[in-house]
Amino acid sequence: MDKKDNIIITVGRQLGSGGHTMAKMLAEDFGCKLYDRELLNLAAKESGFAEEIFEQNDEQKGFLKSLFHMRAPHVSDTNFYNSRFSQESLFLFQSEAIRKAAAEGRCVFVGRCADYVLRDRKDVVNIFITATLEDRIKAVCERHQCDEETARHIIKDKENQRANFYNYYTGKRWGHAESYDLCINTSLVGMEKARQLIKQYVMDFIG
Repeated sequence: MDKKDNIIITVGRQLGSGGHTMAKMLAEDFGCKLYDRELLNLAAKESGFAEEIFEQNDEQKGFLKSLFHMRAPHVSDTNFYNSRFSQESLFLFQSEAIRKAAAEGRCVFVGRCADYVLRDRKDVVNIFITATLEDRIKAVCERHQCDEETARHIIKDKENQRANFYNYYTGKRWGHAESYDLCINTSLVGMEKARQLIKQYVMDFIG
């Protein structure tokens, strides 16, 4: 299957930039299946480990950081002590879930190093969604019903986690233009115009 028959879009995003919404729009535009947190369930099935492990460590480099604070019923006794259970193996399970999903047809992936995992495929377009800090703070305030200072801390903590995770596993730099095919600032052009720009870019890529 060449890129004209299939299309895969990966969407990296700053917190509060509208990245998930944009991914949903693109999935609708191109008839793709959307994978965001759904990947955690797929990775759990792939590995045999409890989904809570992936949820609590989503897009964090320290996969096992909070594992030992979980109560035993959340983790299978057999798999818990399995030698395959490590920080790197959990990333590999998630990566395998991404590759299997991509092999099934058109899809849009949100974050989780999907651009790196699928780097050898020729039918992948890698997008990054950004926005001004002011707009992102406003979006996070609305989402979490919090004040601006709290929103600022949420953004800083989450984006540090995402950057550390991405940089560690890919060897690239999260949020830097050279790591992606196209970067769009939704604060400058708005969501709908950004959608149209990305859609045209992808259509030109498909050819």
